[in-house]
Amino acid sequence: MTIGGSEYRVGRGLATTSRALGFAVVTAAYVLAGLAAWAVVAAVPDQHPLLVTFWADLAATVVVFGVSMAVGNSSLYDAYWSVAPPVIAVAWVVWAGGLTVRQAVVLLLVLVWAVRLTANWAVSWRGLSHEDWRYVQIRGGLPRRVPWWLVSLTGIQVMPTVVVFLGMLAVWPAVTETGRSFGVLDVLAVVVTAAAIATEALADRQLYRFAADPANGGRIIDRGLWRYSRHPNYLGEIGFWWGMWLFGLAAAPGWWWTIVGPVAMVLLFTFVSVPMMDRRSIERRPAYEEHMRRVPAIVPSLVWRRPTRASSETRDDERRDPDDGQGHGGGQGL
Repeated sequence: MTIGGSEYRVGRGLATTSRALGFAVVTAAYVLAGLAAWAVVAAVPDQHPLLVTFWADLAATVVVFGVSMAVGNSSLYDAYWSVAPPVIAVAWVVWAGGLTVRQAVVLLLVLVWAVRLTANWAVSWRGLSHEDWRYVQIRGGLPRRVPWWLVSLTGIQVMPTVVVFLGMLAVWPAVTETGRSFGVLDVLAVVVTAAAIATEALADRQLYRFAADPANGGRIIDRGLWRYSRHPNYLGEIGFWWGMWLFGLAAAPGWWWTIVGPVAMVLLFTFVSVPMMDRRSIERRPAYEEHMRRVPAIVPSLVWRRPTRASSETRDDERRDPDDGQGHGGGQGL
């Protein structure tokens, strides 16, 4: 692909290397990112921890971006969505000192969410020659005068980092404010967060099993959770951040304004991720438009309509693609 007059090759000289080497490059990039973040923390010790964390988060993102451009693969950033939050949460607990019940529960839930989501990305990523189809699509549609590095930095990497940081704002009071004991609102937060993690995990598992069956080539998944929502994995992801906000509210009601975090998640998935996925599915599956009319995008409807044969199948000559348009694909932040 030619970008700005020059050839852009995904993976560059490492495109033909092994998957293991690809993960080694990702690991090295994240270690460097962590060192950059630590340097920022050490350089500004007198500022509020939230502000210090934000600058450190941005510094780490820029490092990952630099490596992704060096190897020609923006998907190196994808795991950052789920890798950064547990690191940040642990750092805040260490800063606060001690370990309360609420802190322990929040850390456990964040860790479970992070490990599962990162593993989900790792299973789907095939190495440095594999870049999320959305990035390829965006790059292919860029005007010649718009540099890809600028779009990758701002839209694919910095923007998700900022959105996740907004989501983490509620985690700050949840793990640093210890004046209120574990109560009813905390229990509700546990239920919401655990249900969200389970929903996302089950949706991803159902999609994986559906896509792995050759008999489903060209078909639209409309079974399990996907029977009630076109993107139940996004529903789970959004629910996780609402759960974090409930924890923050339980710890310090004055931090209610951190609701900007889950609201930002809703906006991201509703106006960026879902439209992108749906356009892809419409292009690949003509019957998907009818499926969209029948099945809600994210939040299930109270009224369910039985699928027709046309909504469950598409043309026989269509084939399954590993980057299925109904799932996460690979980019967790889009």
